[in-house]
Amino acid sequence: MRRLDSRQADFQGLLDRLTAWDEELDHSVNETVRQVLADVSARGDAALLEYTARFDQLELAAAADMEVSQERLQQALEAIDPGSREALESAAGRIREYHQHQVQDSWQYHDEGGNLLGQKVTPLCSAGIYVPGGKASYPSSVLMNAIPAKVAGVEQIIMTVPAPGGEINELVLAAAAIAGVDRVFTLGGAQAVAALAYGTQSVPRVDKIVGPGNIYVATAKRMVFGRVGIDMIAGPSEILVICDGSTNPDWVAMDLFSQAEHDENAQAILLCPDPDYLDRVAQSIAKLLPEMEREDIIRASLQGRGAMIQTRDLDEAVAISNQLAPEHLELSVQDPEALLPQVRHAGAIFMGPYTSESLGDYCAGPNHVLPTSRSARFFSPLGVYDFQKRSSLIMCSASGVQELGRLASVLARGESLTAHARSAEYRLEE
Repeated sequence: MRRLDSRQADFQGLLDRLTAWDEELDHSVNETVRQVLADVSARGDAALLEYTARFDQLELAAAADMEVSQERLQQALEAIDPGSREALESAAGRIREYHQHQVQDSWQYHDEGGNLLGQKVTPLCSAGIYVPGGKASYPSSVLMNAIPAKVAGVEQIIMTVPAPGGEINELVLAAAAIAGVDRVFTLGGAQAVAALAYGTQSVPRVDKIVGPGNIYVATAKRMVFGRVGIDMIAGPSEILVICDGSTNPDWVAMDLFSQAEHDENAQAILLCPDPDYLDRVAQSIAKLLPEMEREDIIRASLQGRGAMIQTRDLDEAVAISNQLAPEHLELSVQDPEALLPQVRHAGAIFMGPYTSESLGDYCAGPNHVLPTSRSARFFSPLGVYDFQKRSSLIMCSASGVQELGRLASVLARGESLTAHARSAEYRLEE
């Protein structure tokens, strides 16, 4: 893991190169995804069956075989071990309770002219959730994507999950049963996004697609945006830890591992003003890394995109963090609440030495679908609000329109939009 010092003359350039992520600029990926989208749009189920055979090595006799029945979901729920079921159900309960606080209600008021103004909040009719498969299976992603949609009141939730070689993680199916997913299809990659965006003979078209995936999934979501809504474009997982030197270095090393083990492109960064403490964390990394099942992935991530950065003080550490706008930010300091007001950009903030990022991934309650690649500057975690839309309400009274109509007339004529002006003027009293 490389060492940097904020006092270096070329520090900013080194930091920019370390944190740059431009995988979406891969033109071959763009072209492949474009072809898949067009093919699924044109041929529907036939294209899905071909891509599933090609990319997932899963030969299906008919389109109906892509769907996993509700009976199969319940079978998985009943078959998993009791400890796993209890953990999933407890996590689901905490996630549901947290997201119920996000529900937005419709509202309205009357102004001085007697006009009614307000906002009508309505859930989406349908949502598609993409659950990754491949290097790992993520039942937690099922809960984090489906439960906010259920809390929002979405009528139909369609889930797609790749099943390489026909294998699906039983916990993923059990999580779908617990979360109340309506329909599940064994689809992955850009073809799954295409099916959800355009609809096929078997897969319903949805209003919004959420959930993380690989570069093909992210590119497909970007390309179908506008035809359907999307949550965000997800890049590699990130963690940034700010330490004051008081946290057990083994804990911090493992926190860095927790994101590095996702894949080789994940990014783990540690900021601390104490160089001796950085040395201790480096020693912990060297000691603990050989014990990890995903040692090779973690090592590649830490060597390729990880860094330990010595800062002048904690204030500068927070300033650097704000610049990077990390997906996960750990304030592993004795008084995290003192630093919190300075934090402007982060997907999720984990406060204090006892709060590992992994708690947020699974069971704390807040959503783990978070903005990456500095997009926390303008994106928020997935939540109930992503599955609700808002309509403005305007109802003018006979007296109230006299003032509003005159204002609209003046402004419309100033824009040379005569029909707009006359539409308002017709309602004015002579």
